[in-house]
Amino acid sequence: MQADYAIIGGGVVGLSVAWGLLKKGRKVIVLDGDDGSFRASRGNFGLVWVQSKGMNQPRYAQWSQTSAALWSDFANELSDNTGKGLGLEQKGGYDLHFSEDSLEETVAKYNELKEKLGGDYPFEVLGHNALRREEPAIGPKVVGAILHHQDGHANPLQLLRALAQDTRRMGGEVLTGKQVTDVEKPGQTFVVTCADGTRVEAQKVILSAGLGAISLGPKLGFKAPIRPQRGQVLITEKLPKMINRPSLIARQVDEGGIQIGATNEEVDFDDHVTQPGLSSLAAQAIAAYPDLARAQLVRSWGALRVLSPDGLPIYQESPTMSGAYLVTCHSGITLAAAHARHLPDWLEGHAEAPNLEVFSEDRFV
Repeated sequence: MQADYAIIGGGVVGLSVAWGLLKKGRKVIVLDGDDGSFRASRGNFGLVWVQSKGMNQPRYAQWSQTSAALWSDFANELSDNTGKGLGLEQKGGYDLHFSEDSLEETVAKYNELKEKLGGDYPFEVLGHNALRREEPAIGPKVVGAILHHQDGHANPLQLLRALAQDTRRMGGEVLTGKQVTDVEKPGQTFVVTCADGTRVEAQKVILSAGLGAISLGPKLGFKAPIRPQRGQVLITEKLPKMINRPSLIARQVDEGGIQIGATNEEVDFDDHVTQPGLSSLAAQAIAAYPDLARAQLVRSWGALRVLSPDGLPIYQESPTMSGAYLVTCHSGITLAAAHARHLPDWLEGHAEAPNLEVFSEDRFV
């Protein structure tokens, strides 16, 4: 099999890039892992989120804002092409606070970032009474919230399905159950080999395999300094409308259930759920929305996020194998629109490509 691009990793990140390259007329083959692979895309919380990102690197805040602004058109195009609604709502989102001190401290940091961004960081601070007018179900322990108007949420599984379907519709190949074991460049083209004997020849290779980059990255000349971080999540039964805007604590999904999450646990490659983890999530959610104490829980899971040392994305061409690229990030849902619309220009070396220099591996010693 031959292609212009072989993309290793068929999650939201890999498929978003594949979709964008196909729209530019490139031939693309996506190699997706087997059922034993760690899949951040299937355990995602589903936020399209700007606030709190880039506190120490304003370019990351700008990149997140760029993607959030593109999301509506991106979702509409995918929905029109596939008939799948992505459940996108971008009416803002909350950072809920249980103490005045934490609220004031965060507001001060947001104001610093807003200044660095030239004022383009639209948020407002809501005290408890103002928040309760927006969210009648909020509990008395919540002293206030920061409402950021660029935030929202979507259905991550529907996004994943729509991307795979539309990638195939445009002529891309998405091969599942493919565990990549080696990547070589014996001449002008790359040869990607899978455990089942599948071989793909391509002019360029994109490594977007999430945690799979830890082992494959060095083969392509990358440092790939990423690690797993476990996030546990709870889902309630379908409920009448209760939460109007999402927060990092809970969001009401388009099907009616409330998703509660997530933990941030450094437990290596353990993606199991734990009773202490789920209990802490439930307690925090009930403190924020007391009515949830009466809701039935129907599902829980643990999934492994992909994190670089500073939490920012990594976009890097290999210094030793020209034409090989590492594309990895923690916020695959938020950045999906930018990856689809703008990353292909960067991969193709176009003049209009975004400046992603700050996201290279050069920042790591």
